[in-house]
Amino acid sequence: MNCITKLETNSPKLTFLHRGKVRDSLRVDDNTRLIVVSDRISAFNKKIKTPIPNKGAVLNGIAGFWFEQTAHIIPNHVIRIIDPNLMLVKEATPLKVEMVVRGYLTGSMWRGYEEGQRNFSGTVVPDGLKKNQKFDAPVLTPTTKDDDDTEISPEEIIRTGLVSAEIWEQMKAATLAIFRFGSEYLASKGIVLVDTKYEFGLIDGKLILIDEIHTPDSSRFWRKSDYEANPDSAEQIDKEFVRQWMLANKIDGEVPLVLAPEVVAETTRRYEEIYEMVTGKKLLVPATELQTRIRENLGKEGLLAVEDLLSI
Repeated sequence: MNCITKLETNSPKLTFLHRGKVRDSLRVDDNTRLIVVSDRISAFNKKIKTPIPNKGAVLNGIAGFWFEQTAHIIPNHVIRIIDPNLMLVKEATPLKVEMVVRGYLTGSMWRGYEEGQRNFSGTVVPDGLKKNQKFDAPVLTPTTKDDDDTEISPEEIIRTGLVSAEIWEQMKAATLAIFRFGSEYLASKGIVLVDTKYEFGLIDGKLILIDEIHTPDSSRFWRKSDYEANPDSAEQIDKEFVRQWMLANKIDGEVPLVLAPEVVAETTRRYEEIYEMVTGKKLLVPATELQTRIRENLGKEGLLAVEDLLSI
């Protein structure tokens, strides 16, 4: 498969910083970072061993689209996309709070609700709600930005010093504004933005949007027509397809970490379909061999010389 699973190089212009579940980060200089959006996929907090062709290009392209569309709401870290899988961004100090915003009672929130939970990150929801029911107004359920993603209330966020009261209010306002903008835009495309998460950072004390936005990895989507016809069982059009296959194919009680070829192909198709639905354009990825393409594009930026090693 023509996939990127990592980016390793001995280029003196690039310093490895971090490898997440999907993204690799490399420092260019004190003000600039290279984000590599790989074709890795994760589910159930596990790293799946099988990459998904074009997944990284879909995520990078959709994130770039949304960063451009929402720049009037809040500045973001994007400098420019230099390759379908590569983005140059401004170096920022990330804030240790993940802003989760929900338009509907579903997913982990619904599971907690069924078990009697009513307080979610400091927001109390009433009794008598149904699965997948739309909230009267979006609900913020922030979590800590760490391995546990623990629910945390705004009061705790401020009290523990994760962010100041002033920055919290800015994050809250930006989160709700971006979610409203995204929801209205996607509704015009026949898509329901069910829930999502945003991450923020600071540059010279000023709040900016970082990471990704409204992608199939960070958000839950339904087809509007499907939700209106079957609100209790609307099918997600994101990576939930992979999760359900893993659950249906457990081995000795454990979900598999290797995907079947037909699952890989269908996941690629679904991701590319979401890209087209969101952006209105087909995903165009050059037919050039992937390592050659990335080497050429890094070379154009002066980040990789001919003699530098490159592994993807």
